[in-house]
Amino acid sequence: MTSTPSDAQLPDDEARLLEAVAGGFPAAVDDLGSLVRIPGIAWPAFDQSQLQRSAERVAELARETGLFETVDIRRAPVADGDGSELGQPAVLAVRPARAGRPTVMLYAHHDVQPPGDDELWETPPFEPTVRDGRIYARGAADDKAGVMAHIASLRALADTVPADELDIGIVLFVEGEEEYGSRSFGPFLAENADAMRSDVIVVADSGNLDSRTPALTVSLRGNAKFHLTVSTLDHASHSGMFGGAVPDAMMAAVTLLATLWDAEGAVAVDGLETREAETPSYSEEQLRAETGLRDGVRPIGDGSLLSRIWNKPTVTVTGIDFTSVEAASNTLAPEVTVVLSCRVAPGQSSADAYAALERHLRAHAPCGAQLAFSEIDLGDSVLIDTDGWALEQARGALADGYGVDPVDYGVGGSIPFISDLVDAFEGAQILVTGVEDPHSRAHSPNESLHIETFRNAIRSEALLLARLNRRGSAS
Repeated sequence: MTSTPSDAQLPDDEARLLEAVAGGFPAAVDDLGSLVRIPGIAWPAFDQSQLQRSAERVAELARETGLFETVDIRRAPVADGDGSELGQPAVLAVRPARAGRPTVMLYAHHDVQPPGDDELWETPPFEPTVRDGRIYARGAADDKAGVMAHIASLRALADTVPADELDIGIVLFVEGEEEYGSRSFGPFLAENADAMRSDVIVVADSGNLDSRTPALTVSLRGNAKFHLTVSTLDHASHSGMFGGAVPDAMMAAVTLLATLWDAEGAVAVDGLETREAETPSYSEEQLRAETGLRDGVRPIGDGSLLSRIWNKPTVTVTGIDFTSVEAASNTLAPEVTVVLSCRVAPGQSSADAYAALERHLRAHAPCGAQLAFSEIDLGDSVLIDTDGWALEQARGALADGYGVDPVDYGVGGSIPFISDLVDAFEGAQILVTGVEDPHSRAHSPNESLHIETFRNAIRSEALLLARLNRRGSAS
């Protein structure tokens, strides 16, 4: 492993930059807390005024850096609509490049997942709580820490680089609906393409190998999510009177869903592809420690553990619309609806994956059960070019910021909008970074942020921006 220099071995200007990061870190933590306390959730069932509050706070933080010519809160029409429905508020701050320097876009999102069952949280989900070196709160890691990593690194840059020497272009883009499917993302890019055009795009919405080892995400799975309704009867019937002759919808649904996996739990759907790529070593013990897999419960699938997570498809039942346990009766149900979420291997289009799933389900429907498909949501996988000059700059900045060499990393989750960025800004180099570690529990109760990882992420991004500022040409 290549050794990394200590702060004392860095050039004087970079050492001063990291001193500014250290001096500003308590304020960054405080401002993260102020953001976390705003429950900005893009789902219509939640108070939408909180998203506006969240956007206004992010815009205020951007203006306070003093770096931007313009800072606006903007909305765009949702994709595939008639133009009347607007997406959630996003913050767009722009500083044009000078003297041939590159422009870097800094992406994060200020909306968060719903908290879920409050009783599963050890502390209130929107009240940041520090314990054992971590900050616990919804959005503390995903992705308000990403927002604050950008803001804090920009503050350090402003504090240490004279205004007449800061020639890098900066676009700060903080979305307000990533957790709700980025419904207006494409139209937003189209409406603001000239202002947002960039040479390098830093997406601060991923994770790291562990709490000490930084990562650059170079592959992400795609997603194909949809609702499946299984129907067998025109109306409910008495299970004692007709059970044994009449197939109820739940029996048909359970039988059908079971065909999606083989005996080892691997996906058994023809047409869903696997990416062939080497993965680092990763033990079952580490998997258990990071996921809470209970004693006696075995991992599913085949191949190396990380290949199952990074490079193979999955199918998960994430929701079901059926009679609750409390309301159960001796009834043959006429229909049942489930939500299926498929993670698509890098390199396969989500449309092809969805088509394979629909073919499989229709071919395996038992007893002639009728199937209906709705709420189809597709997002393509991502494979990042690992040979660009910006990626090398990022590797060096991460190594110096963390004191540990970074790894190239695959992620089992999906960030479909990255393919939109690639399409909208041809030639831009995409750097997918993040502040999460395997214990962050993003999207789950007791989400948390490792404080030292947060500090090191800010150090690394500040170094990257300063080095891009010294780069002589955007080309």
